Amino acid sequence: MTKAAADDADGVATDEPSADREGIDRTADASRPGTDEAARDADEGYTRKRCVLITGCSSGIGRATARAFLDENWRVVATARDTSDIEDLADAGCETLELDVTDPDQVAHVVERTVDIGGAIDCLVNNAGYAQMGPIEDTSTADLHHQFDVNVYGPHRLARAALPHMRAQGSGRIVNVSSVLGRLSFAGTGPYSGSKHALEAMSDALRAEVEDFGIDVVVIEPGPVETSFTERVEEEVPDDQTPAYESLYEIIEESQLVGGGGPLASDPEDVAAAIVHAGTCPEPPARYPVGPLAEYGLYARFLPDSLRDAAYGLVKKLV
Repeated sequence: MTKAAADDADGVATDEPSADREGIDRTADASRPGTDEAARDADEGYTRKRCVLITGCSSGIGRATARAFLDENWRVVATARDTSDIEDLADAGCETLELDVTDPDQVAHVVERTVDIGGAIDCLVNNAGYAQMGPIEDTSTADLHHQFDVNVYGPHRLARAALPHMRAQGSGRIVNVSSVLGRLSFAGTGPYSGSKHALEAMSDALRAEVEDFGIDVVVIEPGPVETSFTERVEEEVPDDQTPAYESLYEIIEESQLVGGGGPLASDPEDVAAAIVHAGTCPEPPARYPVGPLAEYGLYARFLPDSLRDAAYGLVKKLV
């Protein structure tokens, strides 16, 4: 099973007392100005552009978000596990950096480099992620761990590295890209929904923790999106499939709930517009549902569990 989907994606021991176990220096003066482009601009009297760091820019939502921030005249640091996938963003004006969100050293380096480039880190967009789908019984613990490593621990690493700088600045915005499945969970979505539920819960806690520092935390909740996400979901379905779940695998194959086409799907640009608004408006809401399924489907969480289970039984019969 490949993990190529992680772009759309522990500890390091040290004898130095100023660094924690994931390589993040928390005693450094995070308010220092950038040493490269930002310092030169300041010397020449330019107004500093606001700077955003975006993960998972190789395709879909991440790529559209990088271009949308460029259109708003932001300095954009776009990242992907393979920078050859984002050469077009470099040509468009983005700074591009290699980043695997499961690598603590790369995370620490990219955040520090972003501050050097932009003079500050005004917004962090945690977009990297993928969907591990399938029955809980068929999902190995290793696959479940990797799902959380990318979708939960990755944003956690980035937030921990960025927050000291944002506190020193007295401002900042963290935008976590979740999903409608971060609020609802259906048969076959357990690993992915579990990771997005966790991301949303951590975002709620973090929002309250950093409010006094002038930092906002926002969650984006798209429904289906017209991207290559569906093909990547198919790559992550368990190889060893229990025959008893045959009908469930058929539902997963036919479903467009997570991503892909269909009349309820949104364009990546729609999600990017929500992310840019979340990153720029003075008082952002805690959550941005994007698309009709996200806006109306979330009401399903108020239904009794028995009705939601009955709905799954109906879908199974139709398939």
